[in-house]
Amino acid sequence: MALKSLKKQRRIQVIALAAGALIISTGLIGYAMRDGINFFRSPSQVMAEPPRATEVFRIGGLVEEGTLVRGQGETVRFSVTDGGATVPVVFTGVLPDLFDENQGMVGTGRYVEGVFEASEILAKHDETYMPKEVVDALKEQGVYQAPGS
Repeated sequence: MALKSLKKQRRIQVIALAAGALIISTGLIGYAMRDGINFFRSPSQVMAEPPRATEVFRIGGLVEEGTLVRGQGETVRFSVTDGGATVPVVFTGVLPDLFDENQGMVGTGRYVEGVFEASEILAKHDETYMPKEVVDALKEQGVYQAPGS
């Protein structure tokens, strides 16, 4: 009788230990990913509800015509629009080859004092592709035109 009780107690201890390890590992994964999850926002969403300056997110839309200004060194300023709102962007680095005005782009960075400070800029990689989030944001504003139209 004592042997069965000992096995049952050991089984309960193992299950409790496994459950505790699962809870701790889930918490650590969530803590580690808190800055790694970059939510997408359109320019209209950024202007409607400006995110905190500490929040890293992705913004996408079209590079507004006439706003691309190449400064000293590798600093570039431009505006990104979805047809409903426009957000000024500053980026220091090398832009992708296909980056140009009236082209789709996605940037990762922070919105600080009314300017999106990009740490990374992606441009569409061929003549027909545009990221789904950008297409959806442009369609929502009624300014999306399919390639070739």
